Amino acid sequence: MTSHSRQSAEQSRPLLVPGGTLADTRGRLLRDLRISVTDRCNFRCTYCMPKAVFGKEYKFLPKTELLSFQEISRMAHLFAAHGVEKLRLTGGEPLLRKNIEVLIEMLAAIKTHDGKLLDLTLTTNASLLSKQARALKAAGLQRISVSLDSLDEAVFRAMNDVDFPVSDVLKGIDAAHAAGFASIKINMVVKKGVNDQDVVAMARRFKGSGHIVRFIEFMDVGASNGWRMNDVVPSAEIVRMISAEMPLIEAEPHYIGEVAERWAYADGSGEIGVISSVTQAFCATCTRARLSTDGKLYTCLFAQSGHDLRALMRSGKSDEQIAAAIGLIWNQREDRYSEIRTEETARTKKIEMSYIGG
Repeated sequence: MTSHSRQSAEQSRPLLVPGGTLADTRGRLLRDLRISVTDRCNFRCTYCMPKAVFGKEYKFLPKTELLSFQEISRMAHLFAAHGVEKLRLTGGEPLLRKNIEVLIEMLAAIKTHDGKLLDLTLTTNASLLSKQARALKAAGLQRISVSLDSLDEAVFRAMNDVDFPVSDVLKGIDAAHAAGFASIKINMVVKKGVNDQDVVAMARRFKGSGHIVRFIEFMDVGASNGWRMNDVVPSAEIVRMISAEMPLIEAEPHYIGEVAERWAYADGSGEIGVISSVTQAFCATCTRARLSTDGKLYTCLFAQSGHDLRALMRSGKSDEQIAAAIGLIWNQREDRYSEIRTEETARTKKIEMSYIGG
């Protein structure tokens, strides 16, 4: 076949039309989209953006490389047509993106394939949340997750590495609650010998508050956080530590593919979650795609490369053509990194979490 005839065959091939159900090679449906709106952050957490790598000389993406709000909204519409029901804004620190509430208002109007509103959420370090919580709620944001790795002042300041105080994060959480965010998720990455001694105190602090602490195993995201298997505190150990003081009962997941394993307090005063990417891989039920700050699609948190959707948009491709490209990418997805993780795979060059969002 000549190159001309091959090109003609490609052009005549029918486009994959979004139908609300898109499965990969393992039958995993596309249901969640995480969009990184900035690669910048005002923290330098040692497990995500260590100063040794992300110092003063580090070159972040120029503004022209970032997806515009219009481009992000366009992508969200196309992913919703393919079956995405949950959309999370991440970073970097998403509240550093100027006029983020404008983007939220645009995304809040998008409907799922079934005609429902998207479940629209955002993950933040809460450093700017006190000032922005009401505007975020008014724009249509439904839920918030806050990163807080310790209540111990010295430990937290050392982990964020910019000397940011615990009290200001707690003020942000209180401001979000006052703005109408009823159940806030508190994310604590647990690293052995660093903050594992603070697990029980964190659980105790938010027990009965209506907020849910999610304890996350230290993961080998990116290539700069110095991950070692010995630094991981297994989620089973975290549950044991908490349950010894505040008895826990395992709870059913809210939906298939829920990342956090739920544990309810036996006295009915709330629940915690544990995210066990290392010791209990959940690849088999993973429904998440990630869109980077500059418009690359990644089908795994531990990916080494992505697919450039921004280039398709900026070259004038139609919605139908881009939707078809998204469909083909997901159809060919085979990712199962956490099922095959070893000390060797941990050393492979992977995309940084600050670039594609956690």
